[in-house]
Amino acid sequence: MAKMIVTAIGSAGDVHPLLGIARTLAARGHDVVFCTHAPFEAAVRRCGFAFVPVGTAAEYDAAMANPALWDPRTSFRTLWQVIAPTLRPHYDALRALTDADTVLVGTLWAFSARFMQELHGTPYVSVQVSPSTLLSAHAPPTHPRLTIPARWPLPVKSALMTLIERQVLDRVCGPALGAVRRELGLAPVRRVLGRWLHSTDGVLCLFPQWFAPPQPDWPSNHLQSGFPLFNDIATPDDDVALDAFLAAGEAPVVFTAGSTRVDHAAYARAVADALRATGARGILLTPHDAAQDGDQLLVRRFVPMRTLLPRCRALVHHGGIGTAALACEAGIVQVVTPFAHDQFDNAQRVVANGCGVRVDGPLDGARLGAALAHVLDEPAFAVHAARTRALLAAAPDGCDAAADFIERFVPKRGRVVARADVAVAGA
Repeated sequence: MAKMIVTAIGSAGDVHPLLGIARTLAARGHDVVFCTHAPFEAAVRRCGFAFVPVGTAAEYDAAMANPALWDPRTSFRTLWQVIAPTLRPHYDALRALTDADTVLVGTLWAFSARFMQELHGTPYVSVQVSPSTLLSAHAPPTHPRLTIPARWPLPVKSALMTLIERQVLDRVCGPALGAVRRELGLAPVRRVLGRWLHSTDGVLCLFPQWFAPPQPDWPSNHLQSGFPLFNDIATPDDDVALDAFLAAGEAPVVFTAGSTRVDHAAYARAVADALRATGARGILLTPHDAAQDGDQLLVRRFVPMRTLLPRCRALVHHGGIGTAALACEAGIVQVVTPFAHDQFDNAQRVVANGCGVRVDGPLDGARLGAALAHVLDEPAFAVHAARTRALLAAAPDGCDAAADFIERFVPKRGRVVARADVAVAGA
């Protein structure tokens, strides 16, 4: 058995899928060490894993509350300003934890694990939670500011993607990343997000082929495991009022903005207006006291969606890929209201699969109500949603498939960990 050191950097949508996969690895007898942000410590420890913090709770809370993190014009630079200071401390932590039986597993921003692979030859599986971060020129990701039209000739799309990587993304990441690499004796790298960050061992993509067909310019060593359907490991208390609401009438619509920073009072007003316009009943999941229960609306801070959604008729959400996957598993239609990051691309893929509609921009009750009425009244959406439910029901378990892939890289007994050759990458 191996020591699996998992690094999950990001929101709950990045952390929870890795918790699900780590639980499967632990059930197979592996020793799991889980590195993530301090606010997820309780969830990690409930799984029985050793916990290693990445940054402090105050730093994470401040970042999530920063409006610039949720503005598409400033989100990337703001996110990097949070991640960059953790690169060297987290590398030092990984170096101290790693032994000859270690496999590293890390999400998009686990650059420190990539350093370990380069310097010490430690087996590393890099994880792509959503397809947009693969930066394919064949299927350019959807973004409100930098979308490359899919209809353009491939040479043009490839040139533009390279330009975006080198002149936009590398210029943000390059200085801080380069400084840490110099400290570690590593050469400079270019095309950081499109090329360098991908493990030279294996790249694990946590989504099925029908959601994101594989592209010729994806890493050749990738595997698509399917969605690691996992919501939360806490056992919720009995909720008599919720059960009564669900039983009292037509199946409701669930509304959530996830962990996205929004004006929760304005969001609650838009939800109330949309319910009045459509006559539907709703459940609003929000961490804030932005609304009160009523005849048409029930408000909760948290309900495990994997058990809730099969009892509902639609989901209105922010475009987190984990949330979209749970709606697909439940076979219900979706209205996706993306705010930032990969949410726009995930939303467009929901639309492409015929399971819902996408509503960009400032959200108000009229637009939300019209979108909700459209997906509820048009039978084709329900047909496609039922198709995704059947596809997921017939597919292998995503956590099992991911664990199978990770286990390919378990070191052989007696393996000597050696420093890998270091060269300029991604030229």
